[in-house]
Amino acid sequence: MGTQNHLAETEAASNNSDPDEQMKKNALRYFAALAMAGALSLAAPAIAQQAKTPEKDTVILKVNGHAITRSEVELAMEDISVQLRDVPAKLRYPLIVQYLLERHLLAQQAIRDGMTNSEEYKKRVRFYQYKALRDAYFHEKLKPQVTDEEVRKVYEKETAKMKPVERVRARHILVSTREEAEKVIAELKKGAKFADLAKKYSKDGSREFGGDLGYFTYEEMVPEFSKAVFALKKGEVSKPVKTDYGWHVIKLEDRKKVGARPFEEVAPGIRMLLLRKKVQDEVARLSKNAKIEILDPELKKNQEENRKRREEALKKQKQQQKKDGGKK
Repeated sequence: MGTQNHLAETEAASNNSDPDEQMKKNALRYFAALAMAGALSLAAPAIAQQAKTPEKDTVILKVNGHAITRSEVELAMEDISVQLRDVPAKLRYPLIVQYLLERHLLAQQAIRDGMTNSEEYKKRVRFYQYKALRDAYFHEKLKPQVTDEEVRKVYEKETAKMKPVERVRARHILVSTREEAEKVIAELKKGAKFADLAKKYSKDGSREFGGDLGYFTYEEMVPEFSKAVFALKKGEVSKPVKTDYGWHVIKLEDRKKVGARPFEEVAPGIRMLLLRKKVQDEVARLSKNAKIEILDPELKKNQEENRKRREEALKKQKQQQKKDGGKK
């Protein structure tokens, strides 16, 4: 087998292994010291913005003659996306290239050391081969099944069920007694600013923000508080309001009705849910025709316990549905 093939297998085997995890950490640690980082970040935009054209796969750099391509960078981004979550987008590209550079250097040394014949190597190749096949099946067979039209259809169906919810924005001042609350109201009538009095008198943590509670719905506050604030007009201040927390003086700042979030904001989440359902359905379909033998006694015991719990839950659900049906 040629060096190139050995290297390809070594890279697949090293993915997510213990040394690979160390490389991920090293990539973050070494990034600040990379002399090549500035040149790389200027040489190409963020990888997420690049068109994926395998037939014109660009070579990013070579390590002892072995090419690291743009498509490899894209795969690496998927692999370490969690570690890159807090890294600014413009810094991810050079960071991923450094991650791949470390991987190639260590993989090439493993080949020179004859590790392609080791049991450890073969074990990892076997494991990551199944992962690679699973990922390829997902991307080529399942992912295309979730279309933009399907995502839009789910969005429209769900938003049609939603009713606009009224939300209000209010400030409050929390004190211990009714007398203190009335004193606050008296100062407000004399022209004092509500935010200033909240910082001066309120016992609530919102005092640091002038008593501002932001926007909330009726259900998000205790009943006595919500009843008082939702009865106010914009800019109006309440009389003293008693709750279990103490006495409140409330000012209504704004009110608005909020419907469904824009499609663009929720579309990625909808697509993810649909993809997950596709995977679950496909696994269920394949499991019906597969011969699955559980040989580990402890695992077999756990599986049996889970089966009994599911059956019991299903039984209770049916009993509840029958009970509810009898009430109608």
